[in-house]
Amino acid sequence: MYVRVLLQFEAQGIEVIKSEELGASLYITPAQIRRDLSHFGRFGRQNRGYDVRGLATELRHILGLDRVWEAVLVGVGRLGRAIAVYPGFTSEGIRIVAAFDADPDIAGLPVGNLTVQPLSDLQSTVRARGVRIGIVAVPAVHAQGIIDELVQAGIGAILNYAPTAARVPPDVKLRSIDPVLSLQSMTYYLRP
Repeated sequence: MYVRVLLQFEAQGIEVIKSEELGASLYITPAQIRRDLSHFGRFGRQNRGYDVRGLATELRHILGLDRVWEAVLVGVGRLGRAIAVYPGFTSEGIRIVAAFDADPDIAGLPVGNLTVQPLSDLQSTVRARGVRIGIVAVPAVHAQGIIDELVQAGIGAILNYAPTAARVPPDVKLRSIDPVLSLQSMTYYLRP
């Protein structure tokens, strides 16, 4: 979030920003800004603020966002197709380089600038390209098996869109996104 907001400020031509202004943009306190950034070093100058471009560059480096990361997508149904063609990944340094599906009728079809590959090619493609990120967009019943296969292929970070709790070894990072569950959790607050 910090990097995104800093890049927006940079695009507006803002060169220096104080923690109060940065905090207001992120809806967090200036003290939290200073605390968060202090984990990585000293970036600002008292009574002057932060150099927007310099701080964005440093944070991108710390987060590993100063390079392009290749990812594979497993599951090319409606959600998978949307993920495959979403331009927001590329602009943020994530490039989906291969897409896989278990359905033989989908294998060989184009999706965005990719050709869907059969699931049987997953491990060899991941290993050959040295891909470290996997995106899972399969039905819940198949998610754990796909995640296990990604882990076996050497994937170290997985973004899971399947609506299920999944398990990974401690050295693999897993983030799950379930839009339906997120919406359902909000209905509690809308009750009369």
